[in-house]
Amino acid sequence: MSGILLLEQALNGLQLGLMLFLLAAGLTLVFGIMDMVNLAHGSLYMVGAYLIATATQASGSYWWGLAAGVAGTALFGVLLEVSVLRRLYRRDHVTQVLGTFAILLMCNETVRMIWSSQPLSLNPPAALSGPVELLPGFFYPAFRLLIIVVGLATALLLYLLVTRTRLGMQVRAGASNRDMALAMGTNVQRLFTAVFGLGAALCALAGGMLGPLLAVQVGMGESILILAFVVIVIGGIGSIRGALVGALLVGMVDSGGRTLLPMVFEWLFGAALAADAAPAVASILIYVLMAAVLFFKPRGLFPAHG
Repeated sequence: MSGILLLEQALNGLQLGLMLFLLAAGLTLVFGIMDMVNLAHGSLYMVGAYLIATATQASGSYWWGLAAGVAGTALFGVLLEVSVLRRLYRRDHVTQVLGTFAILLMCNETVRMIWSSQPLSLNPPAALSGPVELLPGFFYPAFRLLIIVVGLATALLLYLLVTRTRLGMQVRAGASNRDMALAMGTNVQRLFTAVFGLGAALCALAGGMLGPLLAVQVGMGESILILAFVVIVIGGIGSIRGALVGALLVGMVDSGGRTLLPMVFEWLFGAALAADAAPAVASILIYVLMAAVLFFKPRGLFPAHG
């Protein structure tokens, strides 16, 4: 095992973790502030990726497509919150799950009617389509480096927004003690709409960043939504810091496990068993991580409540 391989997997894990953070940040705020289980969060990721791919094809520019898609998805998220989700806040979690699951299905079918079932292509900018040499003999895809930079910049901006602005103060108050935030005069309804729009924009940004690496297709939000829920359970519901730490842990464990476990299994049990068992064990590592965290920290690593 070489140092180059470890560095490459560390960068892959960092890239995956930062994209999971973009998804989990909005989800954990919706969970923490609105006390709402939103299964439609992954649909915003899918809608964002489709809008960005369509706008990129129409404009011929990835950057214009990314800006238009993020703005369009934020607007879609605000309209969804105002028209439908606002009516679910006071309902029990079972009703919220059923309601948002229905939205998820409707989004899938609407996307299928508009764009068909065939995946859309979303290509990265030509200037970032090749590798760059980070160290002598170590080349890494330039677009994956862009994903890491965008993820780190977004995490920093979110940190400043949450810790240095009035909106962030209201968000933290709402996540820690919703009744106290109401008593202090926070316009909770407007705060909910702003948080939901921000979460939708982050979902679209993640969709636009991962679109050139993964397929832009119907149902793409469901699988990554599960990882986002794992992230916020590990990090603690309602905590941006917890979402960041949880996302990085999941990204590192997932990327490292898929690369290193086959080597370990082959060394211990032989090539045949490694080929069969290692991928299966690697796929459940993040759930083992979640179980271990919950065993020692039942509220997650950095819970906002309590």
